[in-house]
Amino acid sequence: MSGIYIHIPFCKKACTYCDFHFSTSLKYIDEMTDAICTEIIKKQDRITGQVGSIYFGGGTPSVLPARSFEKIFHTLTRHFSISSEAEITIEANPDDLDAKKITELRQLPVNRFSIGIQSFFEEDLIWMNRAHSAKEAEDCIKRSQDAGFENLSIDLIYGYPLLTDNKWQRNIQKAIEFQTPHISAYSLTVEPRTALASAIKKGKQVPVNEEQSAAQFLTLINKLKEGGFEHYEISNFSQPGKYAVHNTNYWRGVPYLGIGPAAHGFDGQNRYLNIANNAAYLSALQAGNLAETIEELSTYDRFNEYIMTSLRTVWGTSLQKIMADFGKEFLTGTLKSIQPFIEKQWLINQNQQLILTQEGKLFADHIASELFLIQDDHL
Repeated sequence: MSGIYIHIPFCKKACTYCDFHFSTSLKYIDEMTDAICTEIIKKQDRITGQVGSIYFGGGTPSVLPARSFEKIFHTLTRHFSISSEAEITIEANPDDLDAKKITELRQLPVNRFSIGIQSFFEEDLIWMNRAHSAKEAEDCIKRSQDAGFENLSIDLIYGYPLLTDNKWQRNIQKAIEFQTPHISAYSLTVEPRTALASAIKKGKQVPVNEEQSAAQFLTLINKLKEGGFEHYEISNFSQPGKYAVHNTNYWRGVPYLGIGPAAHGFDGQNRYLNIANNAAYLSALQAGNLAETIEELSTYDRFNEYIMTSLRTVWGTSLQKIMADFGKEFLTGTLKSIQPFIEKQWLINQNQQLILTQEGKLFADHIASELFLIQDDHL
């Protein structure tokens, strides 16, 4: 079943490391809600069959008032056939999930929160310029669980200067103790045009230590495995059977609709890119137009995307799928490219599935890029 991704481009504060599209001005929430509903209606014919997942990302979707969610859900249910078992996720920050907000969201079709905890240590949250406190991080998880939201995912970040190995182990252990069925953990990356990048360039912050990040990644893998979690994608861990439906479908190439400024959509052949500008997005939709461009994916584009996404997962990259979907020349090129990584034991060929070893996971992006093919390659 297809999915729907809805980008909510608002945040209360700008985290030092974040380069996602958002605005800290909440002035145009109502206008943005109307525009999103208009785009949903205009794109209703792009999905046939039932919708299996709806994901509100951002930005910080939890800043939206209940009335905005009600309007969006009303529009979705009128124009799409949504499965009764659909996974419906809202990304949320701990400071938004007070008792009143959770009660309001409980009245909606939402059945999953993805909570941006990042750290359970106050000094780390201050360093990141997060809007919530360490106490709010813990309280919102308990409060959500008490309200009946059992399907929770929490985000953690590692590899930043303040995070000692001891603190990282304590963060992981606390996450396990909360018994949330899903944990996402990301290595801090320094993106251009962020406050963190500027501070490092000016010498006000120390650069990211790649060795520290790699060591903490291995600690994460081992401790979560001991805690009963399955490592099913490079940055994602879950209790058995609790994989994130929306993200898993993305990694496996299932079509999805992208709604909202900066959102991307994929129909199996082409990618649709919405403009990453709130004012331009609003102006286009208010004039009755879509604010998107279409990226026609070549066979090489689709092959490279398949390599990039599939290799990150526990299921790996299927050589049989490469042969069936792309042909013998692509299979031959892949078999040639993987040899150095097989020899290094970073990659294994298990029943015609290319799967990263634990050490190989440290070099996932590099390995994927080396397997990419371009039209000038002599296959």
